[in-house]
Amino acid sequence: MDHSDPPAIHQIQPAQERTIEEIKAEAQERAERGAYPLIGLDPADVHEALTTVKTRDRDEWAAAWSAVADRYYRAAERSTSVDERRSNYLRAWRLYYFAQWPVPSSAGKRAAYAKALDAFARSAQAFVPPLEVVRIPFEGKEIVGYLRLPSAAAKPVPVVLAVSGLDSRKENLAETYSGLLEHGVGFFAVDGPGTGQSPVRAGPTADRVLSRAIDYLVSRNDIDPKRIVLHGVSFGGYWAAKLAIVETDRLRAVVAQSPPIHGFFQPDFIKNSLLGNREYLFDAVPAFLDVVDNVETVDDLLRELPKMSLVALGLLGRPTTSMLVIAGARDSQVPISDIDLLLHNGNVPKDAWINPNGGHLGRERSGWTDQSIFARVITPWELRVLTGDNGR
Repeated sequence: MDHSDPPAIHQIQPAQERTIEEIKAEAQERAERGAYPLIGLDPADVHEALTTVKTRDRDEWAAAWSAVADRYYRAAERSTSVDERRSNYLRAWRLYYFAQWPVPSSAGKRAAYAKALDAFARSAQAFVPPLEVVRIPFEGKEIVGYLRLPSAAAKPVPVVLAVSGLDSRKENLAETYSGLLEHGVGFFAVDGPGTGQSPVRAGPTADRVLSRAIDYLVSRNDIDPKRIVLHGVSFGGYWAAKLAIVETDRLRAVVAQSPPIHGFFQPDFIKNSLLGNREYLFDAVPAFLDVVDNVETVDDLLRELPKMSLVALGLLGRPTTSMLVIAGARDSQVPISDIDLLLHNGNVPKDAWINPNGGHLGRERSGWTDQSIFARVITPWELRVLTGDNGR
């Protein structure tokens, strides 16, 4: 679908979306403090791109960021230094990725996404240990994922299956999870259903694509089938919570970070909290329209999303694998009541890290950033589960 125009809202009165000037100011401010979704972007590059953005037109947005990215891509092509070439391709990737943010929903954004994939692949060509692009046949299409295994570790190795959120991508996860390699743990990063290169859109049965990814992991002789942890971020946290139930026998543990469970999927929450959400930089609902199956309008979304509730599916309360649940009490994108539901159901004790001052994913403007939560909370827990080491 090409959602180059805002979705039809009909009778709904959403919270006021940011104007383009507000988006620009907020994006620059987030870049200055290294906050999502501008983690890793140079504030000077952000300023340069934003000076040419005048409207909320999606192709204009994509062109502005892609123009800056193109410069680094060309510099990488000219470079004779491996490190310099990799650095420039990575800078190009981050800019192309933000050119298509939150989803590649117009011709310009789709072109930017294609360039992002190319730049990332080129940046990874000299990785040690290598990054393997895995292609798994699936229902006439394919699952594309990034696999990196520690080269010096004894085989078979433990692995984290990392699942992206609504607007993050497997490329983001591959960057983040590279730090586990030094601890003898590998990772397999995939796009969540409906996002990136996923072969299926999000819906009540879309978790089957992640079950197929688990099939692949357990089939490899160099991966320990008894030591697989799944980590899902944001909307990916929903898949993590669901897989903790439907794949409880094959997953050693699950990390569910701000997982939607039930209340998130209800029409009142969508209308009152997701439309015009200011914790989200812009276009949260248009992003869901691009990701969820069988929808064209917000009315369609109000009809289809409730079908994904773990309560509606009859899953909440069934046995689960071990879980670490991460959330922020002030999250405006996923209701804290969903976290309570998850914590109070199932058959095994769960670990929880709930930031009383945190927003989505438990993050704060300072202190508990995405990076610090990953380094200080997620990594030690996963290493303890997979290797008996807390990484400290």
